[in-house]
Amino acid sequence: MKSTGIVRKVDELGRIVLPIELRRTLDIDVKDALEIYVDGSQIVLKKYEPACIFCGNAKDIIHYKGKNICRNCMTEMMNTVK
Repeated sequence: MKSTGIVRKVDELGRIVLPIELRRTLDIDVKDALEIYVDGSQIVLKKYEPACIFCGNAKDIIHYKGKNICRNCMTEMMNTVK
């Protein structure tokens, strides 16, 4: 993991501010969702990308009845039903 040298304090409500330079570098915009992971004693933030509920692929996602399904799995399901 690479250190940025940036230090921020947690406020009374448990919030931290991600500096604009970091958000620009990582293409994080206002209202973007971030996933929170715990790795041992570290907290890892990752920009959220919806993934297929079947295979985990995050590309070519279709939102169907509140679920995320990739085109490959959707095609496979449609061919299985025939």
